[in-house]
Amino acid sequence: MPTILQLETATPVCAVALSIDGKTIAFKEETAQNIHASKLTLFINEVMEQANIKFNDLDAVAVSKGPGSYTGLRIGVSTAKGLCFALDKPLIGINTLTMMAAGFLSEHPNYSGLVCPMIDARRMEVFAAVFDYQLNEVESTNAKIVDENSFLTHLDQHLVTFIGNGAEKCRELINHKNAKFVSSNFNSAVNLSSIANVAFNDKNFEDVAYFEPFYLKDFVFTAPKKKELF
Repeated sequence: MPTILQLETATPVCAVALSIDGKTIAFKEETAQNIHASKLTLFINEVMEQANIKFNDLDAVAVSKGPGSYTGLRIGVSTAKGLCFALDKPLIGINTLTMMAAGFLSEHPNYSGLVCPMIDARRMEVFAAVFDYQLNEVESTNAKIVDENSFLTHLDQHLVTFIGNGAEKCRELINHKNAKFVSSNFNSAVNLSSIANVAFNDKNFEDVAYFEPFYLKDFVFTAPKKKELF
């Protein structure tokens, strides 16, 4: 019955959860821009106190590893690695899109179509993947510029439910009878509970020393424009 601390920082959601044997026993989350640095460790302490669990009693730390926000992922992963180093506990890294799909499927146990979690990557680009109702990967994680022809191969054969903050901006473009959009938030550390438990039992751990977030795309720094002098 592993006790796992779980972190999600890939989007504007800052979320922490604690699970025992795959069942969530405590969580704390908030959605706002640029709060991860100030809120994450605070939420961790609150969740541990809420559950009356000591850090040394943890069996592992799980983190949503991306894709997603460069800054958010860096904060989440570095915090998870720091805890694992300090406590000498294993680290579990879970693809953020897999976590989102798992959350949707847990809320819709009778669903038989495909689910496509999307994370906003600015303009009309999203980070996306496609899963079946058993959480098998049908289309691997990729960065996609969405247009009216996106996902047609899947949509012509299956009901596809699009979720996540990237899906919202695609409602008008993906106009197909088999396309469904769900606006609920699935970027929650709670949705790591069952899959992190499976990963722990399978001993699917990361190398703490070398583990890095799954950015998917290189971070591009844009220098501010210089003001013209008159």
